[in-house]
Amino acid sequence: MTDDKSLFVGIIPGSNQLNLNLMAQVLGVKKVRMAEKRRVEIVTGYLVGGVSPIGQKKRLPTIIDTTAQGFKTIHVSAGKRGLEMELSASSLQRLTDAAFALIAT
Repeated sequence: MTDDKSLFVGIIPGSNQLNLNLMAQVLGVKKVRMAEKRRVEIVTGYLVGGVSPIGQKKRLPTIIDTTAQGFKTIHVSAGKRGLEMELSASSLQRLTDAAFALIAT
């Protein structure tokens, strides 16, 4: 996501939808929208569809939906389309310096 100045990462369950208004509120910005594919790929170093929250070229502010805390482990992209890694939400939080907040509906 972007607020036209910065990029942000939102991690939500695959069965849910990102709520852009909640995300903006959590980030303390007026409005966010999905970032353009090319910009995402340049900044993260990953192709869209395989963007991992870990190991990006530049560490981006990251928010993990609070529902992740209810599971022993979660799966996130491992940097390639179709490749995922399994880890605990708390490990993901530590590795990305993320915050937990309600961002999905």
